[in-house]
Amino acid sequence: MLTGRMLDRRYHVRSRIAHGGMATVYLATDTRLDREVALKVMHADLARDAEFVARFIGEAKSVAQLSHQNIVAVFDQGADGEYLFLAMEYVPGRTLRSLMRERGWFTWQEALGIMDPILAGLAAAHQAGIVHRDVKPENVLITPDGRVKVVDFGLARASAAVGNTRVGQIIGSVAYIAPEQVTGAVTDARTDVYSAGILLFEMLTGRQPFTGETPLAMAYAHVNSDVPAVGSVVGGVMPAVDQLVGAATSRDPQWRPANADVFWRAVRSLRGLSGPDESLSGAWTAPAGAAGTVAGAGAAGTLGYGGAGFAGGDSFDGRGSGHPYGGAGMAGPGLAGAGMAGAGTLEAAGGSSTTMFDGGGYSRGAPGSAAAGYGGGGGYGGGEYAATGRYDASSYLGETPGGVPGEPGGREPFLQRWLFSRRLAYLAVAVVAVIGLGGGGWWLTSGRYTTVPSVDRTSVTAAEQELRQAGFQVSIGSSEIDNDVAKNDVISTSPSGRALPGATIVLTVSLGPHMISVPPVAGKSLQQAEQALRAAGLTVSSTTKPVGVNGTVVLNSVAGTVPPANTSWPQNQPVIIEVVAGLSLPNLVGQDVNAIEQWAATNNIHLQPTTVQSSQPQGIIVSQSVAPGTPVPPGSTVSVSVSAGPPEVQIPGNLIGERFQQVQQTLTGLGFKVVGQQQSGFGQKVTSISPSGQAPAGSTITVTYGGFSGFF
Repeated sequence: MLTGRMLDRRYHVRSRIAHGGMATVYLATDTRLDREVALKVMHADLARDAEFVARFIGEAKSVAQLSHQNIVAVFDQGADGEYLFLAMEYVPGRTLRSLMRERGWFTWQEALGIMDPILAGLAAAHQAGIVHRDVKPENVLITPDGRVKVVDFGLARASAAVGNTRVGQIIGSVAYIAPEQVTGAVTDARTDVYSAGILLFEMLTGRQPFTGETPLAMAYAHVNSDVPAVGSVVGGVMPAVDQLVGAATSRDPQWRPANADVFWRAVRSLRGLSGPDESLSGAWTAPAGAAGTVAGAGAAGTLGYGGAGFAGGDSFDGRGSGHPYGGAGMAGPGLAGAGMAGAGTLEAAGGSSTTMFDGGGYSRGAPGSAAAGYGGGGGYGGGEYAATGRYDASSYLGETPGGVPGEPGGREPFLQRWLFSRRLAYLAVAVVAVIGLGGGGWWLTSGRYTTVPSVDRTSVTAAEQELRQAGFQVSIGSSEIDNDVAKNDVISTSPSGRALPGATIVLTVSLGPHMISVPPVAGKSLQQAEQALRAAGLTVSSTTKPVGVNGTVVLNSVAGTVPPANTSWPQNQPVIIEVVAGLSLPNLVGQDVNAIEQWAATNNIHLQPTTVQSSQPQGIIVSQSVAPGTPVPPGSTVSVSVSAGPPEVQIPGNLIGERFQQVQQTLTGLGFKVVGQQQSGFGQKVTSISPSGQAPAGSTITVTYGGFSGFF
């Protein structure tokens, strides 16, 4: 826990807010600017992963580019010793997940009202080339006044840099993960569109679309199954909203809105807002209008979804594919300049083309075309991709549009001239020659070599065994000091990468890290101690250890180091400086309060005693408010509980003259300890009891018995 610590001599950590798989978030005060911030501190056990650290730092660089009311701002990124952190805008409130647990599900008006600012924030990120890749309710914050902000771009990448998801690694939460993240295909802004669509589905239905016994099974459900229609789960949802969810959650990215901006405009159209700037405050409220206010066809020239394609019409495209696009709308330019007469328009690729849907299929048309891509018209690739969704092979076989072989001017077809001429033979000879020369060159430069196994940072014994199994000879070369490789492990091999089979591989072996004797620094100031340790070549920890001392207290002076002075210590391991924080408080329990009061007065400690009932003798300390060994600065107050003594118990007055065994049994039953003293003679009659009357519970009672009378 970092609570109470000062990071980077600037951020005072006050309390922990949340804990996740990547980092822990703390509430802190920026002492330089006097404002509250959220500190996202990466887990220390992940700091050794260079790739993970780069991803963490990349979050700051990418999100710092963004300035939007629906995105949590990143102020600073820094490091303090082993702690890497982001200083972010502190947003009080709750997560969307918390609100969903409380509400269960939302009306479609409420759900779209929440999606509006979420998509606005994602649209700003997509415009900056940043993909979130982990959109989920936990990463959406809602303030008490209803402002919505998207947080945690920890998995974000600039679109130009991400390209493909790494093989074998699924990044994101499996309940909201897009199919391409599971399969390792290309990820882009449409990946966030899918996750946002799943989020909208869950808000409308109160459940997630897929379940599974394992996270992997749930992840592959996104790949192998379509998200069910919202109307099949709950009622009362406007068909256009159902169609929008279906579009956003299509398994094929080409069927989805091209980015969050397109998705956002569709949502605002369904809410009855004419443009992105209308009523844009960053907060969500339930729409006042009913479904009828957004139904009907969009006017000519409206953008994207602007009332066209999602306001009424058929729910499915007629092919049974389950993509709910369709709908009637007026011709409009579309977001990429492609309008559609009599059909809904959805920009699915962005930029150069627009995907259009009707009752018979889909095709791609050039921007600015109102009917491009249908039938034999000017569709994708010059007419070879028709409304049937298949390529027309005639354009590759040299046929004329009328289906007659041949080319204009009566020349024989191009393919026929090549198949039945000498040119093919000449080409074959040339290909064989090129292959032969290339193969020979490959053999001389690469083919005859074999891969040398990587044995760096493994023990010499394991390295020798692995290399010999690969067919190489092994020789032990020089030994070197290496701060990063353990003693007797392999630093490097020569040659490395590739070598001739049977070649001798020379191993360079580590002598371990450079060991340095820790100099004594007790009594110095903190700055002097740090200089002395660094001058010796040691690494100084960025954090100090507060300790208590016995004797004279000089606050903030150096008491010692961990490890102690004169210890031989690895150069790459940090040395912790112990700083005097006060007097080392002794164990006060069991001590007489009067003696401890004298000690406290001598050492400028205020003792605050409180009397309590206890079995301990009167005046004995039974507990203390500060643990033993804790540094206590002069002037501090320490509370102690002091025993008032055990309660008094009445001793029966009729025991004199009774037999000793009977008296002993009676007193023991009252909680006393009994000591018998026998007088001369053999009698058992009790002659005296001391003390008499009353005695503290648990105290010792002396019973005298014997003489020459009372044998029985």
